[in-house]
Amino acid sequence: MKSKIKFKNRIIYKNEINNSYLNSENKKSLLNNYLKTYDAVFKNIDLKKNTFHILSKNFKLNCNLKDLKKFKKLKTVIVIGMGGSSLGVEAIYDFLKKKIKKKFIFLNNIDNQKIELIKRRGDLNKILFILISKSGNTIETLANISALGILKNKSKNIISISEKNNNQLYNAAKKNNIFHIEHKKYIGGRYSILSEVGMVPSYFMGVNFLKMRENINNNFNNNNKFLKESSIKLGNLLKNKKINSLIFLNYSPSMKSFLNWLQQLVAESLGKKGYGFLPVVSEAPKDHHSLLQLYLDGPKDKLIYIFSEKSEKNKNFSKSNFKFLRNKNLSQIKLAQKNALVGVLRKKGIPFREFIIPRLSESVLGEIFSYFILEVALVGMISNIDPFNQPAVEEVKIRTKKILS
Repeated sequence: MKSKIKFKNRIIYKNEINNSYLNSENKKSLLNNYLKTYDAVFKNIDLKKNTFHILSKNFKLNCNLKDLKKFKKLKTVIVIGMGGSSLGVEAIYDFLKKKIKKKFIFLNNIDNQKIELIKRRGDLNKILFILISKSGNTIETLANISALGILKNKSKNIISISEKNNNQLYNAAKKNNIFHIEHKKYIGGRYSILSEVGMVPSYFMGVNFLKMRENINNNFNNNNKFLKESSIKLGNLLKNKKINSLIFLNYSPSMKSFLNWLQQLVAESLGKKGYGFLPVVSEAPKDHHSLLQLYLDGPKDKLIYIFSEKSEKNKNFSKSNFKFLRNKNLSQIKLAQKNALVGVLRKKGIPFREFIIPRLSESVLGEIFSYFILEVALVGMISNIDPFNQPAVEEVKIRTKKILS
């Protein structure tokens, strides 16, 4: 079953998912659920303060850009956050790296060596620290802040982003007179990239974050047939459990961090009640020589996502020592490998999806962020799974705090 949507200078979306993987009994209920859910989402997107409001053109940031100008002189930026407070920001940085002049470092784990390397840099007062935690109580984020020892009274090189309530990060910012931006309560961390969480770091990257938001809703109005088909098929695969893994096979190095963001979005949103997909980020063509054998000839329980970049350009090997490579370039070689893979997937009847990125721009990145935010949330909702919570993770957090108390 093939489907393809293409817009001029827009992302190309393709689906090839065989009927043999789908359960016809689920289709009708999923379709009914989808129509009700989609209608409710877009009827209220400009009005209701919920996760989907982040995709509204009426969405307002909780900060004034004029207040950020005083931090612009700092040339190195360190973002401290976990999961949705960091992965999306790193995705923006890697996707638009050619436009960014400042150095960005991401502290998104407990890593003693990285902490020591940062300390050895010297004067930490010359680094802009952006501290992000929706709850304001994220253990790893607070631990990294403590390890660096950067929270001092009236520090002029720190921005904190968290909910504005009785939490550790907000209380510390208030106590030390540190610049604070409120994280909206109604937007969960992994869905927050198009809010202050992504837009404030983007401002310091020097990229046009307003352009990142300019097309985030247009594609759904024109592209809702594809979104409908994709959401129902994925909901079907989720419920009948014929697919266990989503393989994000990536031919564009600029997309690697984006796929790490997508991995969290899928795993935390849909992995509940005994259901879920294991999302695996896989580098191509490197993994042609390690994992591809398993993908093609192992258990038939995988859906392959193929990501590539249309605009990637480089010089031909006009004088290559190898005859079959003459007048070719690296992009052409990768394209040949990707096309060969697609041919084998079709031959073997392995379901796959393809996403072709036209160029590395703010508007394209905003479109693909918003597409997956909406698709993943809709898949959960029509499958009677709450895509906005993570109860099992909360249990681990509670136990960790008890151990540390």
